[in-house]
Amino acid sequence: MFETPDDRKYQESHEYATTDGEPVTVGISDFAQDELGDIVFVELPEAGDEMSQGEEFGVIESIKAVSDLYVPVSGVVSAVNDALFDQPELVNESPYDEGWMLKLEDVDDAELAELLTADEYSEQTE
Repeated sequence: MFETPDDRKYQESHEYATTDGEPVTVGISDFAQDELGDIVFVELPEAGDEMSQGEEFGVIESIKAVSDLYVPVSGVVSAVNDALFDQPELVNESPYDEGWMLKLEDVDDAELAELLTADEYSEQTE
């Protein structure tokens, strides 16, 4: 069974967004990191970049595949997790804590509300 914290919302493409106020933290789910296997490279946007919901914000590469990453809500990138450039395996080890990817400000709350709940996402990944 995969960890799916209920303090965040999820996209069908396996990215999550926290729901406890701004900044909103974005990353990939435990299910997604497991499906990808050992992460070897992460490409992320720069702070200050404006993102629109569903827009590609980066690339994640594992020993199995290269996958695009899609931002779950519109907003402005306020921070990126620079640790992932030297330690991409943090996504595997701790996708919800040390393996986060970016933080967004000025998010669209209506878009956040439309994302999947933890229960809905868990049903999708069963």
